[in-house]
This record gives sequence, structure tokens and C-alpha cells, in this order.
Amino acid sequence: MTVKSSISLTDPQARFARALVESGQYSSLSSVLQQGLELLRQKNEAEELEVAALRQLVDRRMSGPMISAGEMDARVERMIARKQKSGNVGT
Repeated sequence: MTVKSSISLTDPQARFARALVESGQYSSLSSVLQQGLELLRQKNEAEELEVAALRQLVDRRMSGPMISAGEMDARVERMIARKQKSGNVGT
């Protein structure tokens, strides 16, 4: 099903869309706009999935054992020392 709609484009947007059609990349302005909306939909879905995954990670971390700032500093220092020893991090 398709829905006809009237939209407004800025002059640069219209020039860009027409150039895509004239170059043969798209068959019509509608095709350009449909592709643009599809890419925006995909981007939004990917961002929603990323936010959900980050929320799960934060929830998992918050429900796990807590360590002191001093212990975290010590862990980071040990990790840096290991990386430097293996040559994976500059000094």
C-alpha cells in the first residue's frame, strides 16, 4: 500500500534528490525519499537495540557485587601493566 503525501524540501535537499535521479541511482524523487526514510528507520531501530543492550549491561552491573574505588584503581593498574608488558599499549 502506498500513501500520497505532500512534502517540502529545502533547495539543497531538492537539488541533491534530483541529482540522484538524474544520475540514474534512483528512478524517481519518491524512490529517493523512500530510501532515505528506510535508512532512518533502520538507524532508529539500531539505536533502540543499542540502548536496550546498554540498559541490560548496566542492570547486570548494578545487581552484581560492588568493588571499592581503590580496588578498581588497582585492577586498572594491573591491566595496564599487563598490556604494557605484552606490547599492546604504549607507555
